Amino acid sequence: MSMTTQAPATLDDLFLVKEKAELIAGRIVPIMPSGDAPSSAAFRIALRLDAEARRTGLGVAFPDGIGYALDTPLPSGRQSFCPDASYHVGQRPKNRMWFVEGAPIFVVEVRSENDYGPAAEVEMAAKRADYFAAGTLVVWDVDPLAGTVALFRMGPPRPDAIFRPDQLADAEPAVPGWRIAVDEIFL
Repeated sequence: MSMTTQAPATLDDLFLVKEKAELIAGRIVPIMPSGDAPSSAAFRIALRLDAEARRTGLGVAFPDGIGYALDTPLPSGRQSFCPDASYHVGQRPKNRMWFVEGAPIFVVEVRSENDYGPAAEVEMAAKRADYFAAGTLVVWDVDPLAGTVALFRMGPPRPDAIFRPDQLADAEPAVPGWRIAVDEIFL
């Protein structure tokens, strides 16, 4: 009996995938689509980030679906990210049809239906660690069920702040001076 082994997937392979996915340890990992509340929250945040980028002339905001590619895999094996919303400062790809190279400075991950429970918490903490290892400054964990935004900066695995309804959430130091009302995220 002969065994065949499959070569690890590459960024080129990921680019050909028709659904949302990330490249981790040579495997293409599909990402489930999200529902109404998570998608709406991510979209509202991306719109406000885009307005900030246009106002300041610094950086670019992206909605769900953008791919960020790393030339070298992280120690975890991750080589790409596909956040729900993000803000990138740096060069855009020469081929604008390709993934953005590197990591965004600010990332928004909005919880979907399957992003709750102990296993999901471990997975989300690992992904935040990967973002920070790649150079991201701030990660938001947006929880539509609780109506909160948890702000994480590199360091301890607990949030630096939890923004609640009737508060303004920030992304300091990644997007200086930018704020959004938590109530606006969860309309």
